[in-house]
Amino acid sequence: MRQGRHHLADGSMSQRRKILCGLFGVITGLFVGALLRNYRTLEIVSMCNSINGMKQKSALDIIGLQASELPTNSQRTLVFVGVMTAKDFLQGRARAVYETWGRQIPGRIAFFSSQDSVAPDLPLVALKGVDDRYPPQKKSFMMLHYMYEHYIDRFEWFVRADDDVYVRPDRLERFLRSIDSSKPQFIGQAGRGNSEDFGLLSLEFDENFCMGGPGVIMSRETLRRVAPHIPTCLKNLYSTHEDVEVGRCVQKFAGIPCTWNYEMQSILHHNSSGNRAFSGSLKNKEVHSAITLHPVKQPAFMYRLHAYMLGLKAQELRQESLLLHRDIAKMTSLLQIPRQINKNLAPGVPIFPRDESSADYLGDHNVLGVAPDLNRHRPRTLDELLEWDFIAKSLYSAMHPNPKRRIESSTKEGLSDVIREIMEHINNFSRQRGRMIEFRELLYGYTRVNSLYGQDLILDLLLVYKKYRGKKMTVPVRRHLYIQRSFTEIQVREVTADRISHRMKSLLSGGLGRLTALGGAGNTALDTSRGCDHSRIVFVLPLSGRTETFGRFLRNYEEVALRPMDWNPPCTDLLVALYVDAPESPALLTLLTGLQSRHPAARINFVPLSGNFSRGLALDQATKSSHCTDDDILFFIDVDMVFSAQSLVRIRQNVIRGRQIYLPIVFSEYAPDLELTEDTRPAQGPTTEGSELRPPGTVRNFSAPYPITDENGYFRQFGYGLVGIYKADLMRPDLKGLSTTIQGWGLEDIVFLENVIALNQRGNLRLRAIADGRWNPLSSTGSTPAQHRQGNSAALEATTPAAAAAFPTAPTPPTPPTPPPPPAEQLSVFRAPDPSLVHVFHPIHCDTDLEEAQYKMCLGTKANTLGSAERLYARFSHSQPLMAFGRSLNRASG
Repeated sequence: MRQGRHHLADGSMSQRRKILCGLFGVITGLFVGALLRNYRTLEIVSMCNSINGMKQKSALDIIGLQASELPTNSQRTLVFVGVMTAKDFLQGRARAVYETWGRQIPGRIAFFSSQDSVAPDLPLVALKGVDDRYPPQKKSFMMLHYMYEHYIDRFEWFVRADDDVYVRPDRLERFLRSIDSSKPQFIGQAGRGNSEDFGLLSLEFDENFCMGGPGVIMSRETLRRVAPHIPTCLKNLYSTHEDVEVGRCVQKFAGIPCTWNYEMQSILHHNSSGNRAFSGSLKNKEVHSAITLHPVKQPAFMYRLHAYMLGLKAQELRQESLLLHRDIAKMTSLLQIPRQINKNLAPGVPIFPRDESSADYLGDHNVLGVAPDLNRHRPRTLDELLEWDFIAKSLYSAMHPNPKRRIESSTKEGLSDVIREIMEHINNFSRQRGRMIEFRELLYGYTRVNSLYGQDLILDLLLVYKKYRGKKMTVPVRRHLYIQRSFTEIQVREVTADRISHRMKSLLSGGLGRLTALGGAGNTALDTSRGCDHSRIVFVLPLSGRTETFGRFLRNYEEVALRPMDWNPPCTDLLVALYVDAPESPALLTLLTGLQSRHPAARINFVPLSGNFSRGLALDQATKSSHCTDDDILFFIDVDMVFSAQSLVRIRQNVIRGRQIYLPIVFSEYAPDLELTEDTRPAQGPTTEGSELRPPGTVRNFSAPYPITDENGYFRQFGYGLVGIYKADLMRPDLKGLSTTIQGWGLEDIVFLENVIALNQRGNLRLRAIADGRWNPLSSTGSTPAQHRQGNSAALEATTPAAAAAFPTAPTPPTPPTPPPPPAEQLSVFRAPDPSLVHVFHPIHCDTDLEEAQYKMCLGTKANTLGSAERLYARFSHSQPLMAFGRSLNRASG
């Protein structure tokens, strides 16, 4: 019995233990589960802090509007712009909109996206119950409803916009202030759908809609009538196009259609090029006359477009300032007030309160206040008379070496700018007058430039007068325009270190920072305080024969580049591409080794070549040799050239790595005329090696400035053989470089220039790559976020800096070269007359075995070196055989 009770007690205790263990496990599990659940809840709350913070903002706080601001007491309550966007576009398109035109709106702007969108630094409204699915009917209607609920009494106008539209805020303000906002207005580019949508939009014969892309503008009264019926409109959708449905809703409940107005196509402009819209030139009528531009699919294009518009705004402000100065000058003349800027308009009230030392200086009134006048320049002698150039299909100039020539692209662009501005001015009030005048053709014109006053233009235009109000008519008309584009004062702007642009840094490191390279005595001394801190210049000289001329070149090189070695390390090299098959090669090598022996520290090298002479091949072989590195400036030069220390400075100033090459316009000597008398003989200057116009036996001082006169020679604008370029730029894989197949004289320089131009034209391909989404300059591989948030044209600048490299002071090879610039970088061509580079005359023999293009170029150069127009006239007019020959040619041609 006891034993049985003992077993019964043990069984009950075991059962209680199991129950207690089970209860403990359940409690432990619940506790751990509660901890995990609370941890997950805390994690979710932490993740949603930013979203909750956004949602806690009031509607006024989101757009930064004070509760007291109303249309009656604030200038920044004219218009509210609602931009439809999506979560994926917040950091791209939406940010580009906000950082360009969005902040300049004469009102407020907000971005409307799906309910889970977050962008703390943007005025974002995350619409409840809205996603980013397309088509965005619900998003569009809910955005309008949000505007009505929170802002209906705080703005006069409401704009529905996409995140790929560019708006010009100043023009939008002028446009809206000219319209009565108290009336129902529904403004946009009216449409009824394309041929593919015919019969699918359920539009009545008198119904239309405002196309959403370029933007839709509603007055406050329109939104007030439509917004209460938005739920009904959402329940009765007849198409998948949200702009069609918005238009149907406005038509039904506000009783107004979209504006039927032809002007809306240009005011609210839609470009049908798709993704590639606005990827080309922005200098066109559509861009200049529009209030909105659509579509701008890539953020980089939004920044590019905004930078261009800022440039136009700066031009407008300068023009307004110029007109104000002229008005002040006219009024001071009528009031008989002296024009000196220190005079007062009244006691204690100066006309111009700030002088040039102040940041608020308004400019030199004596220059800016002069009224335009084609007779501002009054010549006192015949030499001071300014001649006109005639513009037709070609450009005709009396004193140019090429009297009839093709109109240069810069001249064409300038004429286009002038005509476009004039036509915009003529059509400023076309809407009020009910007429439009269109430009058709420039028939002819005249132009001249006065360096003191500006450019004068006389243009004969063919226009078309279109009257669309009253009795409609279209009539062609011709009009003469008399235009003066005045030069203003020189402006110097100080740029602080933290605001220097990428291009300016390249310029400073590549050129302007080296202005101290020239010393005072004779402009030949280099900077002795820091050693060779300049980019090394390698003179690349192709050579075949010409012993005497080569001797003169070496004396020139020694005097200008090597003599300063006594107090400054060498910063120039000489690399000769020598054709050793020529009979004079031993003499040439003797001259070269003699120079090396006199200057053992200098880097003087040569590359032996064989075969027929080819300048392009010689330059190509020399530049690919080990005697120059990517960090060197290569300067292609000819043996007939004379240069000075000023030439070295200009080369360093004007060659910018990864940015710019230098093609100087050299001064070319005329042929010596032995038949001239002493009175008509030109000033001293070299002609040929054996016939210099100076006493025999004298040694030329190459540091002395050469006399630049019309009788001595001319600037050879059509010669491109002398080139300054970094080797790193020359070796770029996207630059075809030098032609090695051209034999004999000329044409290789033209081919090289065409290759550079072709490279620059590939910049259009870069824009296309951006448009097609194949390259994003605002990504981490392009510009940094800090750069692309500045909202300027730097968004399209390349990101590899063109920093100047440090160079050794001894004739040892420089440090390893840095990588070449990215293929997207363009090489601008800088050309300017350089009086320190003189091409010494030598007789030209044009081989008839040359290619036709080369032979014609050779004959043209030979003809240009015969002499000035005055010299040729003086010689030919007194030569009876020549006059008879000329008359016979006229009779034969007549």
